[in-house]
This record gives sequence, structure tokens and C-alpha cells, in this order.
Amino acid sequence: MSSAMSDVTEWTFDGAQGTIAARSWHDPAVTPGYVAVLVHGYGEHIGRYGHVADALVANGAAVYGLDHLAHGKSAGERVLVSNFDDVVDDLDQVVEVARHSWPELPVVMIGHSMGGMIAARYAQLHRGVLRALVLSGPAVGDLALIDQLLQLDEIPDVPLDPTILSRDLTVGDAYAADPLVWHGPFKRPTVAAMAATNQAIKAGGSLGDLPLLWVHGAEDQLVPIEGTRTGIEGLRGETFRKHEYEGARHEVFNETNSVDVLRDVTDFIDDVLGRTTS
Repeated sequence: MSSAMSDVTEWTFDGAQGTIAARSWHDPAVTPGYVAVLVHGYGEHIGRYGHVADALVANGAAVYGLDHLAHGKSAGERVLVSNFDDVVDDLDQVVEVARHSWPELPVVMIGHSMGGMIAARYAQLHRGVLRALVLSGPAVGDLALIDQLLQLDEIPDVPLDPTILSRDLTVGDAYAADPLVWHGPFKRPTVAAMAATNQAIKAGGSLGDLPLLWVHGAEDQLVPIEGTRTGIEGLRGETFRKHEYEGARHEVFNETNSVDVLRDVTDFIDDVLGRTTS
């Protein structure tokens, strides 16, 4: 998943509800200028973000991430999360490892989809830790899919349609073939916990002086952009930037224009941190 540029380290730690798998990427030949923490989405795992980590390492970052509880290589019944506070706590452990390793460096967080929800809640609960926040297709605001699922007497045993992830259909093919990705139905306790966390984010209010970048595919069918817009309006503070990508689907980091998306992310980080890159 990663280029020769990045050295990848994997480790585990005791999370809130069991063993959590974590990962870091860095270029040993370069002293990093900041720490980036990646937060993956529902049903997937941090191993799908090697190319994102590589782009950040190339931009001068030391990159960290984890497989959430009940996801990827971490413990727990698959995709069963009854309380996202535990997931936020696990994420905080990874942030603290990064801060201990690089105590002088600013920390930015990048969350996708459900990971965007987790990252937003982290930023509310741990004010002052982050220097910037990037949310990609975040599950915040008016979440039509979550509301629809909770109204059903029984959640249908239908896996996610991988063709809605990206216009690059090889992305969906790889997703469908990935044994660490969950290919079953949503689980009601997880859906209810997502709804509760979304309400907590709404109640938590603005991120104040924390710079926020929002990136979203205009053709996102999983987390439609209009529903997210209301959530972002509640979160955004003094420094805010957004990019809506015409034609793009849910996973903008895996889209046909992913190089441009990742450049938008690193440009934002550089601007916020006052960095100049060659």
C-alpha cells in the first residue's frame, strides 16, 4: 500500500474494549514538520490509506492511524460499536503516541466519512490538541441513511455497493475483494451510536479557532453533500475552507482526481501551519 518513501510501523495497544491495531508512516531521511493522524471510515481499515499517508509523508509529515474497534485488525465483533466515546478514546491514545514521539510538532487530523464524525467529536472533546482538522465526506449533519436504517424493523442484509465509492471502478473492485473490509449489513447498535454521536456533535457546537477544511464529492450517494452541509455550518469557526468536487463520489481520496484532492489537503495544512514547501 505504501511507496518506498515511507517506512511503515505497525503495533497494537490496549484500547477501551480490546486490542487495537495501529500504524505509522515516516521517511527516515527527513525530519518531519508536522504530525498527521488519519481516521478511517465505517467497515474499512487504515490499510486503505497508504497512498494518503505517502502524500502526507512527501509533504513532510509523520503519519499515524489505527483500525477502529471492531474494524480491520482490531478486536471486537465486526462493525459493532455501541458507544463512539470508546473509539474517540482509542484515537486519543494514538494521538498521544504521536505527540510523545514528536513533542515539538503540530498535530493535524484527517477523518473520512464515519471517521470524519469521529474526528469532529475528537476535536470538540480535546480542544487545543489539534492545529487543523480535515473532514472528507464526513458523517455529520442530516444523515438520511442513518435515519432511514433506524426506522426499519429489521436492517436488510445488504452490503455496501462498492460502485458508489469512486468513478475509478478498480477502487470498488479492490474494496469488494479486501478481506479486512466488512461486507455484511449495518448493525443496529452501531447505527444508533452514530446517530447519538451526531447529536453530541451538534450540541458541541463550533470548533472556534481550529482551522477546518471540508472536502466532499458532489455525487456522494452514501453521505450526500447537502445533508453534511448543515453539520459543517455548526462546526466551522474562524478559519474555514471547502472543496466540492463535481462528479466525485464518496471516497474523494480514491477518486479519479485524487492527486488534486490530496494537494488541496496539503496546501491547506501548509497554509495553516505557515509552512513553505519547495
